[in-house]
Amino acid sequence: MTNAAAHDVTHHVPEPMLADYAAGRLGYSFSVAVAAHVSLCDECRARLAAHEAAGGAVLETLPPAPVSGDLMARVMARLDDPAAAPPAPPAPSGIFPGAVMAALKGQPPRWRKLGMGIRQSILHAGGDGSLRLLYIPPGRAVPDHGHGGQELTLVLQGAFHDETGRFGVGDIEVADESLEHTPIAEEGEPCICLAATDAPLRFSSLIPRVLQPIFRI
Repeated sequence: MTNAAAHDVTHHVPEPMLADYAAGRLGYSFSVAVAAHVSLCDECRARLAAHEAAGGAVLETLPPAPVSGDLMARVMARLDDPAAAPPAPPAPSGIFPGAVMAALKGQPPRWRKLGMGIRQSILHAGGDGSLRLLYIPPGRAVPDHGHGGQELTLVLQGAFHDETGRFGVGDIEVADESLEHTPIAEEGEPCICLAATDAPLRFSSLIPRVLQPIFRI
């Protein structure tokens, strides 16, 4: 897998979002994006551990809750049941962290052409938002767009730049309703990103708006 530690990861998950992830308050799509970034970023991994430690300390201060008399016996019985053991998380593969491989169910991406050489593979789409992989050829731009909500974009290969700066492997861009931008893949290898959204994008040009329902973006 690409070693993001060899790169300068300079764009991180905001502190409130990392706290929500530690507490289990993020939706599926954002949780996968944050988990993938954390696996590539030493700084955010350390910050997440601090949030989890703080949460554990809070739990220790809570009064004990009453439990049924047979709880211990039921727990011990489950420990002896091989089916109760959780499956091991998928291992990283190529450029894809374990969290992305889990969303892919261990299979290669199923790319669909969007035009101009850009492709996408939808990993999740539902009322809580969407999760997709984007493949952007070198030098190509994603059409200018704004956001109806939040969007997290994690770079897995290559790099892109937009009005806010440059994003390389391991970097995550957090966009909201205030940002309208035109991401452009840098020259070299294709840029592959993981994008999580909680609302549809707002495209400036007519053709992307017409195709938006078909491509579910």
